[in-house]
Amino acid sequence: MVEVVMDPARIGRLAKALAFICGKDHPTTVALQTAAESGTERDIQKARALFVKLKPGERQAALSMLSE
Repeated sequence: MVEVVMDPARIGRLAKALAFICGKDHPTTVALQTAAESGTERDIQKARALFVKLKPGERQAALSMLSE
């Protein structure tokens, strides 16, 4: 998997993409939204850990939506 710098703006866009793919109530989506709002290192690490645990197809779809 490609290592990506996770700044709050990018996390917010990723949260929106994942909300479309997995739903707005999915734990990873909620963690990403929290990390985007707070910007704390702890929230970002938690969101990243949950994102990595997603199915590869879901991760790739979300990342593909960011590049468009």
